[in-house]
Amino acid sequence: MASKVNMEKIAHYAFMAFVLIAIIAGLVIGAWAYSVQNTFYSYPYTFNSANVGNGVANANSYILLIMLILGIIVGLVSVTAKEVQPFLIATIALVVASLSNVWGSLATIHNILPYWATAILNYVVAFVAPAAVLLAIKAVFALERK
Repeated sequence: MASKVNMEKIAHYAFMAFVLIAIIAGLVIGAWAYSVQNTFYSYPYTFNSANVGNGVANANSYILLIMLILGIIVGLVSVTAKEVQPFLIATIALVVASLSNVWGSLATIHNILPYWATAILNYVVAFVAPAAVLLAIKAVFALERK
């Protein structure tokens, strides 16, 4: 019993660490993308080579890949059965928020803010989406068994 509690704590801390990694990476890539652009781009803030150059685009791709891998790990080991429904609902909210074009209005405060918001949300969604897909598949199989 004690090892299960310890594993849950480890999983919780790992999840929080992965979210922190997504936030830090979003701040770094967002600032980098902002610094290499000579003009202000309107929504969507994409980090592809046409908009921000190869360096930012390549770094963005690697960070997205890392977030996807971490999300798969979380989906396999971290989320408990009672957390599945809230996790899936939170994932839906994050995906909807990341697709919103409201982040461009942050540029009225400072032009870097939309880049940060977009990058952070992209990385958090890239992290939670694979976990959500795995959990949704598990939920479908659980329903099928009943």
